[in-house]
Amino acid sequence: MWVKPVEAYILVNCKAGKSWEIASKALKIGNVKMAHAVTGQFDVVAYLDFPNMEVLTDILAKFQSMEGVEQTRTAVAIQPRLE
Repeated sequence: MWVKPVEAYILVNCKAGKSWEIASKALKIGNVKMAHAVTGQFDVVAYLDFPNMEVLTDILAKFQSMEGVEQTRTAVAIQPRLE
């Protein structure tokens, strides 16, 4: 049986000048589908999907261990309600 993956966005604050490097490294992490250097409150936004929260924990550890990453925030997408 196919199970729809969980989707999330990781919002990253970086040290100055590290946005593009971190976005590029993020794309090499399994389950990361897109990563962009952006303007505004955050420096990088990454989109990912994953089968369970344990995998998300591992992905977050990889982001947080990157040189130049100062802080991450995670927004897990809420699936629509079934009626």
